[in-house]
Amino acid sequence: MTKIIIDTNIVFSALLNVNSRIGQIIINGNNYYEFYSPSYVRTEIFEHKERIKSIGKLSEDEFTELYALVLKNITILDYSIIPKEVYRKAELLCRGIDIDDTIFVAVSDFVKGVLWTGDLKLIKGLIGKGYFELIKTNELYRDFLAHEKLR
Repeated sequence: MTKIIIDTNIVFSALLNVNSRIGQIIINGNNYYEFYSPSYVRTEIFEHKERIKSIGKLSEDEFTELYALVLKNITILDYSIIPKEVYRKAELLCRGIDIDDTIFVAVSDFVKGVLWTGDLKLIKGLIGKGYFELIKTNELYRDFLAHEKLR
């Protein structure tokens, strides 16, 4: 089973529209993928909770329900389990691109998975530094649909 590390913007997208491609992959893809994200994703969600509720026109109860639905298939990893050398390697890769994405690259390396992100600057920057363990939504959705057809 492919290990997919989900960045915060992907989770935000799923919270805003569970019927989107992103939402459907996260909610229904657990038979084909193992999803991971660092605990930092929870912090970011709650920092932007009011904005997510506003954009999605969600009540508090609707937000809570969607939060549980979207995160139920994602294994949340505490950053403290990542070895320092793995984190340092990720930090070097993200330097000059977006240092805030270091934890996502570190988790990807730690679990030996691929990073699912829509951040084109990050994708381009990491590929430019020789890091290819990345997947875009369109690629993952094609793979998801192929799995669904075989089901």
